[in-house]
Amino acid sequence: MYRSILLACALGSLSAPAMAQARNYEFDKAHTSIRASWDHQGYSIMALEFTNYEGELAIDLENPANNAVEVTFTLDGGIWPGANTGGFSDHLMSADLFNVQAYPTARFVATDFHSEDGQTGTMQGELTLLGETRPVSLFVELRQEGEVRGRHRIGVTANTTITRSEWGMDYAVPGISDWIGISIEAEIVASE
Repeated sequence: MYRSILLACALGSLSAPAMAQARNYEFDKAHTSIRASWDHQGYSIMALEFTNYEGELAIDLENPANNAVEVTFTLDGGIWPGANTGGFSDHLMSADLFNVQAYPTARFVATDFHSEDGQTGTMQGELTLLGETRPVSLFVELRQEGEVRGRHRIGVTANTTITRSEWGMDYAVPGISDWIGISIEAEIVASE
């Protein structure tokens, strides 16, 4: 779902000051939000946030072919549903949905980056969830890029929609929407 999911690294194809080679980055988790949302029986749009993830981010803003992006999400204890009313968090972890006993992690690997204007673009990748790997495409927008406290920082917004049943997560469809919206607000900083 990540989405990451995630994401921020699509900037590898967006214009920015020249760099000689790929540079390693890490997520600024205090300023990054990775959310999934869905329709709950037409009554509301529900959301959860993925909180336990690690990324290997090598970004070359001048030559996107050098980029490498991989993000792994630990699902057991790494999903914040907002509130655990009526055991909702336990149900998310169950075999009905994320089935964390059999599949404790999910993974996103970027495969391609494209931009026409240097400010917006797409990031293609593969999402592995519930043991299934499927392609996903995220729309990415550069929010800002620069130096903060002596470290290079990139901020992006990324969005996509997936069909959860393609990964075998078909519990309660169509009452609970088959579509899952993925929304990422990410800040990444150059590793020291």
